Amino acid sequence: MTSENGTASASPGVRARVIAEFARRFGASPTAIARAPGRVNLIGDHTDYNEGFVLPLAIDRAVWVALRPRTDRRVSARSLDFAEQVELDLSGGPSAFGERASGRSGWAEYVRGIAWALSAAGCHLDGWEGIVGSDVPIGAGLSSSAALELAVARAFTGVSHLPWDPVAMARLAQRAENEWVGVNCGIMDQLISAGGVAGHALLIDCRSLGTRPVPIPAEASVVVLDTATQRGLVDSAYNERRAQCERAARGFGVSALRDVDLDTFEARAGALDPVARRRARHVITENARTRAAAAALERGDVREVGRLMYESHASLRDDFEVSSAELDRMVAIAGAHEGCVGARMTGAGFGGCVVALAGRAAAPALARDVMARYERETGRRGAAYLCAASAGASLEIVRSS
Repeated sequence: MTSENGTASASPGVRARVIAEFARRFGASPTAIARAPGRVNLIGDHTDYNEGFVLPLAIDRAVWVALRPRTDRRVSARSLDFAEQVELDLSGGPSAFGERASGRSGWAEYVRGIAWALSAAGCHLDGWEGIVGSDVPIGAGLSSSAALELAVARAFTGVSHLPWDPVAMARLAQRAENEWVGVNCGIMDQLISAGGVAGHALLIDCRSLGTRPVPIPAEASVVVLDTATQRGLVDSAYNERRAQCERAARGFGVSALRDVDLDTFEARAGALDPVARRRARHVITENARTRAAAAALERGDVREVGRLMYESHASLRDDFEVSSAELDRMVAIAGAHEGCVGARMTGAGFGGCVVALAGRAAAPALARDVMARYERETGRRGAAYLCAASAGASLEIVRSS
């Protein structure tokens, strides 16, 4: 097999499963395997839709699609995880998928949404049939939805012989989630899944969509600590927070909070209502922390990154009010462990995961000890993932032997 985009993810189990199920269902081997990773954000949450800065990394957990092209411009895809199938007819163009409506749910809507967004952008899509599988935990804040979107987009571009442009595809996937699924997300999740760099985090300017790979020091390990509390973005306060940020930006007379520095905030914050003031303070200080964390990583100062992570969690908890009792407890437990350098909630919040930074040798013990104590104190059995920074979405062409 060959890869069109970097190193493959370290998820051989799921990859093998989708290949085996494809052979069982279709009686032949797939001709291609699309993959797109989940992500964890080291720092910079709720800054992306404020046109600010984020510092995520693509993780070695991914959505995989084993597929082969069809000649009838139809899509037939089955999910291993949900035991469901989606059927699409591409011949009618974007109007054939129905009216856009917010609040759609179910994995199949992400497949439909990507087909709709690509068609609406003028792409001629060819059909394919495939099997979809994932080891990105769902509802944990690791962007399982963006990974699905980009894996499906990679499948479509492969069979349709379309160029793969990570930024363009991330934009289209974001449009699918905003306008088809109904989640008013920023572009971070889609862009890191599309364009991640192995061994690096990616500093993303969410206005220009410029990116800068930032190396993860060899002595550092990223540990994701799942609280076992799921959250649904469509039904959560995510969209409300975005509206509050937009209200705060209007109060400063700017298009986005990215354009307000700390001095301006402190001089004029009194004119905002208390809620908008707290939301703005988080975004403005988080942008500064994110850029400082990238600079610290580049000089190998892992301790400084950890300090900024703790500050970020406090800001998300107190000013943005998107943490939870379980997230706060997990951060406190991790922070008390001798192997932990820094910890914070990651993702949109209201449940999900904590990201911790640890020394590489200490990471396995931290994962084990934190999970044991968390279960004792909360009665919830969480999960820990030692994550390596992986490459973004890829397409493997299967060569017959």
